[in-house]
Formats: sequence, C-alpha cells, structure tokens
Amino acid sequence: MLTGDQARRIGVTFAPVTTESLRQEIRTIGQITFDETRVQTISSKVDGWVEQLFVDFTGRFVQKGEPLLRIYSPMLVTAQEELLLAMRLESDVKGGTVDARAGAGDLVSSARRRLAYWDVPAEEIARIERSGEVRRTLTMASSATGVVLEKNITNGQRVMAGDALFRVADLSTVWVEGDVYEQDLRAVRLGQTATAEFDAYPGEQWTGRITFVYPTLSADTRTARVRVSLVNPGVRLKPGMYATLRVGGAAGVSSAMVLTVPRSAVLVTGERSLVFVRRADGALEPREVTVGATAGDRIEIVRGVASGDTVVASATFLIDAESNLGTAMGGMGDMPGMEITRPPSTAPPTQPPSTKTPPWTPAKKSPNEGGTARPHAHDSSAGG
Repeated sequence: MLTGDQARRIGVTFAPVTTESLRQEIRTIGQITFDETRVQTISSKVDGWVEQLFVDFTGRFVQKGEPLLRIYSPMLVTAQEELLLAMRLESDVKGGTVDARAGAGDLVSSARRRLAYWDVPAEEIARIERSGEVRRTLTMASSATGVVLEKNITNGQRVMAGDALFRVADLSTVWVEGDVYEQDLRAVRLGQTATAEFDAYPGEQWTGRITFVYPTLSADTRTARVRVSLVNPGVRLKPGMYATLRVGGAAGVSSAMVLTVPRSAVLVTGERSLVFVRRADGALEPREVTVGATAGDRIEIVRGVASGDTVVASATFLIDAESNLGTAMGGMGDMPGMEITRPPSTAPPTQPPSTKTPPWTPAKKSPNEGGTARPHAHDSSAGG
C-alpha cells in the first residue's frame, strides 16, 4: 500500500492497459559500405612496362573508356605486325579467288580481334590500320566507371598478365548494413522499406529497401545483419559513414490489435517479467506477465493483465525494492531472539570500605612448627 504522498515522493505514476494496433519499428545503427556488385578490378592481360600513367592517385573518379595508362608490350607489338601483314595480304588477293579473299579477310579479323581481347581500344586499332605503322606503346582504357579504391602501379613498373592494376567502385548505389536483434527478426522481410538518417545531413532522410538478410546469427551479440540498398546521387554518402536505420514492422505485425503498456511499467528480473497492478482497494499487486513485441515506448503484453487494468508506469524498481524491504524487515521481526532488551543485573550491591582497622591477632602455630616438639611437664614419659 502506498499513500498519495508516498507515491508522489518516489515519483510513482499510473497508466491503463490499452488495446491498440502496435506498429513495430526497429531502430538500429548501420554503416555504409560499397555495393559489392559494383566493384571491379582492372587487370593487365599482357606482359609489359608502364610508360605513362594517366590515373595516378587513389580516390580519382574515372569513366568507362577513359585512358588509364600507356604500356609497352612485345606481345602487343607482335599482334600489330600480324594485323598489318594480314591487311597487306588482303590487299594483294583482291583480284584472286573467292576463297583467297575470304581467307585473307579472316586473318585480318582474327588479328583485329586479338588486339581487342587484350583491351586495346577500338580507336587505337583503327589508328594502326590507317597509319599502317606499328606503335611502340598502346593505351589501356578503363572498363568501369567509379572511384579508384586501389592503385597498385606506378610509372615505369613492369606488369604481368593477370596483375590487378586498379580497383574501381561505382558509388551511385551504396549499401547500409545494420544489426537487428534476434527477437526483432520476425518483423524484417526482403523488399521492406527502410529509412536512413546521417549526422552529416541533419533533417534529411534516404529511403531504400532491404535487399538481403544474412542467413547466420552472431553468437556473441545475438544479432543478424540486414542490408539496405540506397541510391546515392552526387556521391554524397561516403563508405564508412554511420547511419540510423529505421525499419517498419511487417504488415501482419503492425495491423494486429494487442494489449500494451508503457515499457517502463515492465520490471524484468532476469527470470520473469512483472508489472504492479493497482487493485480496487488501492493496493499494488505484483503480477507476472508474458511480453511480446515492442514499438517505441510501448510493449505488448501477451498474458497476465486485462484491458482496463491500471499499472504502475514509473518507479517500478523503487516499489519492488520497498516491498522486498518490508517483507525482509517483517520476517526479521518475527524471528525469535531478535528482541533487544536489557538483561537484569545479578551482581550484589557494593558497600563502602570500613575505616576501622581490625585488632592484630597473632597467628597460631602448629605443634610441629618451629623445630622438634618438646614434652610437656605432666607427660608421663618425661622421667622414664
């Protein structure tokens, strides 16, 4: 029982148990990462040496088809010579048979295709055919559009076929990945709309959709990773930025009518969940409940209370501590031997010391004290 003054003193407030549509919203922290489907590695398909590097620093934006470097490669020189020889042969057999002309044309197409397969731009091949001269160095162009994440070459460096020269990422679309707790996974589904907010752009929101839910759960944090895809116009969102992700509940969860109470009304002890219900006589009764989904400052009560009940909405911990303290003190008062009383005194009363000196009385000696005993005069044995 608590009086009105006691309730106000410890900050107790009350709230009714209501039936409402609980729209579950999951809020978590996410981080921007690259869209892995838009990351590309540009590698060399021939052996050679870098004569001139056009894209010479990390972070530079490149367009598809833009020159990356000029390379000297004996393999490319040989391929150019074969192309020119095939072109001369084709010119020589113009007046020949159909089969001869077809064979010469196939040789030209084959030589041209080999250069194209080695990433020599079509403009370079056309220039070789027009000039009829072998070029010492050829230009390699970018096969992707995006930001250079890695640059693994410098001017004059030797490269081998298969070496990764650049790593380029297209940032027109980025991913935001966040962790969702195990109990909230039922409200997450693919294709669901999510919003993201960033400290760098206060007041702005980016809307995307959940494109992937990781199939595994972290054993340490009991969370699963969720991925949201966001369109990134102007490359305003930078990989590494933190985001606040808000994911709305699934349609089936948000439309259900359930019993709810304020989240502060539920006292979780570790083994069970309790609420304090105010009875008609004013007493506060602890009642065990089963909780469900949460949304904002409301929590679903699956079992334990009824609609219209009044529960303690704040200071539940203080009420729990007060009730436990009262129980403990009451139990100690009933224990035998806990009465603190002063035992009666059993010592005799003290008297003041006497001022009179007692008379002196000589101590009596025993017959044998002081040496050998002497016979008395009337002893019959004295004369004999």
